[in-house]
Amino acid sequence: MIIKHTQSRTQNWTVVTFGFLALALAFSARAALGLVMPVWQNEFGWTSSFISSVGAAALIVMAIVAPFAGRLVDSRGPRFALVLGMGVLAAGCALVAAMNGKIAFLIGFAGLSAVGFGIVATHVVATAVVRDFETNRGLATGIATSGATGGQFLIVPLIAGLLAYASWRWSFAALALSSLLLIPCIMIAMKPQAAMANGGTTQQSGQTRLVDDAWLIVRKPAFHILFWSFLICGFTTTGVIETHFLPFASFRGFPPVPSAAAYGLLSAVNLVGMIAAGWLTDRVNRPMLLAAIYGLRGLTFLLLVYLPGTSIETLFVFAVLFGAVDYSTVPVTASLVASHVGVRVMGLAMGMISAGHAIGGAIGTFLGGYVFDSTGGYEILWFSSLWLAAGAGVMVLLLPKSGPREAAA
Repeated sequence: MIIKHTQSRTQNWTVVTFGFLALALAFSARAALGLVMPVWQNEFGWTSSFISSVGAAALIVMAIVAPFAGRLVDSRGPRFALVLGMGVLAAGCALVAAMNGKIAFLIGFAGLSAVGFGIVATHVVATAVVRDFETNRGLATGIATSGATGGQFLIVPLIAGLLAYASWRWSFAALALSSLLLIPCIMIAMKPQAAMANGGTTQQSGQTRLVDDAWLIVRKPAFHILFWSFLICGFTTTGVIETHFLPFASFRGFPPVPSAAAYGLLSAVNLVGMIAAGWLTDRVNRPMLLAAIYGLRGLTFLLLVYLPGTSIETLFVFAVLFGAVDYSTVPVTASLVASHVGVRVMGLAMGMISAGHAIGGAIGTFLGGYVFDSTGGYEILWFSSLWLAAGAGVMVLLLPKSGPREAAA
């Protein structure tokens, strides 16, 4: 009995470890687009609008893939999903490393890599952790999903080093090789798990279709609250800050190096914020916690609205405060999906919710550029983000403290 319990605990933290590493590689590959953009502009004569459009197209592909990736976890287990995702991501990065034209770049990044991004995503890892943990789910989810930002803090500088001392091709080749090397590690260390969708039996699996579970999910009011709040989350993070923070800093006269340092600090604090939010998820009222995160995030935009001149100190203060409430919504949202929508269909539900996050990110990316071109500044974007984040905070307060008993079954 003791041996069996020890093996179970080892398997649990194995999921956390490899979930962290997989997300670190996937999100670092996404971040590499911004690092290499100036090089491609010089080498191929590509415009920033073209490269940015490919990045936006990748977000749309991720939104489409996300629900199916979540369903894959429900039906085939997390090991199969992560192995498939890392394989597709490796193929995409390899194609980008070898490409010499727009078509190959489009297929490699917005096609293959984007499918990999959609599978190796926070909702897949969060679902895997929730399925494998009876206690401390929030903390484990926070640690595993913090690879999305903390991993970048570790890997992106290595990519930048290869870019500086070798070439951009070596940067993407290293990402492809690392993704391939992680596959046998996942297959050896993570045990296959039984499907949870449709009760895990062959007969039920044949009778219950994807659309049936999707209909079951969308009938739950809690799903709509979590979907729209997470869409706003995507708008205010992926769309607004990840895309427009550095251009805003440049617009306000900050040099590239301190601006990048501020963004790097934001990513480092992000890791701490996700783990802390996961720890709190196991201990406090979760809707109140999520509402507080959205509310505090909204208030941080006031620092950008009223940024005094070229005060680099204020920029760093914003980086610390925003980083603490950036991706920290992920472990709380995942926990609420498990309890209020259901563990059995959590992969599909989290995939649908994550699709909303990607859509919100695409909207924020586009509107940020449109607002700047139209007004010559970012004030409207920051105020919009403030009020949207506040609205998301009010929205999640409508959730009950605990979900229905049958949802967690």
